[in-house]
Amino acid sequence: MAEPVVAQLAPYVQELEVGRYFWCACGASKNQPYCDGSHKGTEFTPLAVKIDAPKKAYLCGCKHTKKPPFCDGSHNKL
Repeated sequence: MAEPVVAQLAPYVQELEVGRYFWCACGASKNQPYCDGSHKGTEFTPLAVKIDAPKKAYLCGCKHTKKPPFCDGSHNKL
């Protein structure tokens, strides 16, 4: 299994509105933390996330979280 690119060693703090988002799982997107299609040709696929109410979210930047798309502190172990 391929390893994702570490986009940053910290979460992306986002104010999310109601809607659907596509979190980048490969780490190669130029539109972090969201997918821009850079995963094409790899084994990675973006993760669709549905937000039902506005909220502040900490989206994983290292791409190694065990709770995607949310940061679980995995960046502290890289």
